[in-house]
Amino acid sequence: MSRPDNEAVKVVIFCGGFGVRMGEATRTIPKPMIEIGGRPILWHIMRYYAAGGHTEFILCLGYKSEVVKEYFLSYNEALFNDFVLERNGSGAKVDLLTRDLGDWRITFVNTGIDTTIAGRLKAVGSYLEEDDEFLATYGDGLTDAPLPDMIRAFRESGKTALFLSVRPEFNAHLVRTDQDGTLLSIEDMSQSDVRINGGFFVFRREILDWIEPDDELVDETFARLIERREVVAYPYEGFFGPMDTIKDRQRLEAFYETGKAPWLLDAHEGPAG
Repeated sequence: MSRPDNEAVKVVIFCGGFGVRMGEATRTIPKPMIEIGGRPILWHIMRYYAAGGHTEFILCLGYKSEVVKEYFLSYNEALFNDFVLERNGSGAKVDLLTRDLGDWRITFVNTGIDTTIAGRLKAVGSYLEEDDEFLATYGDGLTDAPLPDMIRAFRESGKTALFLSVRPEFNAHLVRTDQDGTLLSIEDMSQSDVRINGGFFVFRREILDWIEPDDELVDETFARLIERREVVAYPYEGFFGPMDTIKDRQRLEAFYETGKAPWLLDAHEGPAG
């Protein structure tokens, strides 16, 4: 019997790197804790998955891991949601009308400061328990890609790994010349046929067996799988927003300020209870 495409699976999030390209912003906090609309981009990523019913998270921590832990340990949903406050002689009672964390279950795992992405994934393998498939992503990008469709495509492929394939968002021009350097064409990179890894993955558990010491996930582990035709790309033309630079963060903030941030559409869980 086939599994429903909206069946909940665990989500591994890689959020232990230094984020050096963000400059001063990551001197005191890890990159996934940089805020968009007053809340860390990590929270936005988790809300995206939770909107699809995937509420069990495994966070691969490293640099400034205590900042991530403290945020969730002290999180007060009343500050971000509607509620009813009742005061009486014995104190106050808060009844949340809406919630934004809901029934999330978060496993915090310190996977080291300098560990590669593949190493971080290998380090949390035991927390996947006996699950035969799971989702994964980096802690610095947003999308509105349809998770059920991605999972369906992954299962139909029978492959070990699937990744979101998107058009690059950075400003650059793709140049084509002949052998003597004469320009043949020049086009905006984002309008070309070039596609990049969007960093949203669906994996079978078997990927852990392909990881070797000091591997980089995409450069080396994927290379072995590609040789065996075990990786499939899911092309997506909708919203994709990386946060590699300060300019990227400003772009995401601008989306949020419009009140129509693509990654938050249909993400609200509704009445608490």
